[in-house]
Amino acid sequence: MEILAGVDVGSVSTNIVALSESGDIVFKYYVRTNGQPMDAVRFGFSRLREEHNDLTVLGIGTTGSGRQLAAVLLGADIVKNEITAHGVAALREVKEVTTIFEIGGQDSKIIPIREGMVTDFAMNTVCAAGTGSFLDHQSERLGVPIERFGDLALQATTEVRIAGRCTVFAESDMIAKQQYGFSKSDIIWGLCKALVRNYTNNLGRGKKLEPPFVFQGGIAANKGIKKAFEEAVGHEVIVPSNYEVMGAIGGVILAREEIERKPEETSFKGFDYLNLDFRPSSFTCNGCSNSREVINAKADGKIVAVWGDRCGKWQEQLRRKKRASTT
Repeated sequence: MEILAGVDVGSVSTNIVALSESGDIVFKYYVRTNGQPMDAVRFGFSRLREEHNDLTVLGIGTTGSGRQLAAVLLGADIVKNEITAHGVAALREVKEVTTIFEIGGQDSKIIPIREGMVTDFAMNTVCAAGTGSFLDHQSERLGVPIERFGDLALQATTEVRIAGRCTVFAESDMIAKQQYGFSKSDIIWGLCKALVRNYTNNLGRGKKLEPPFVFQGGIAANKGIKKAFEEAVGHEVIVPSNYEVMGAIGGVILAREEIERKPEETSFKGFDYLNLDFRPSSFTCNGCSNSREVINAKADGKIVAVWGDRCGKWQEQLRRKKRASTT
């Protein structure tokens, strides 16, 4: 079977999707990264190989905060930021989408779409308020499985206002409301509304939010957050069936476009390449006053990629070595 694959490596989760040539999803994988992105990618592709043992990979696209590392591990054909990936994925699911709400493990994004193109975006990477990691922490503190958060929020009977601008203030407010005797359902619903209020006030400031609205990312499974968004915008908010792996789906779409553009075959290095011993090392470049930390990615002791040198000096040296070795 011939497939294209997309990989979205985030700080909290790693997602892998494979599409057949006809565009059907034949493999979907979502796992916690747990600080080990290389292991998450390796295991995901071993699962892909187990489920479909007769595979021809036509192309691979990577995205997410760990996209460069994943690209080195796999031999990606294209590496793109998550804004672009989420945009093209949403357009695949909802062609008329105009506004994308995306909440991940440690950041949040709002992406306006006009005439099938990303025209702007806003991203929150400074504060964890409203992200998946914050909700995970609160679910543990309340003793409520994160999978039940949304259902409990919908059972609320009393409006409870929770401060949503800061994780510290939000948690303090929640503790105070517990001490006043409010139920967990009421507090969780108040938290959902607070997070959405913070999201729309910060990321949506100065932006014209128009329907259709699409909500994606792992937090889209939370029915309470979805309902809070719908109350905030006064309109239905669509959650795609593959909401949790939309970044990876975007990676597949971008890989297909790249493969169609270039005459060469895929850069995918093969499943066995993932078994090599990948290790990072670093040094400080004293070539200028910036004293940048340069990171080398090594496969079986051989440098295969370089990051951190904004001037491109060390990356260019590596490119020259690679060209020399092939001539």
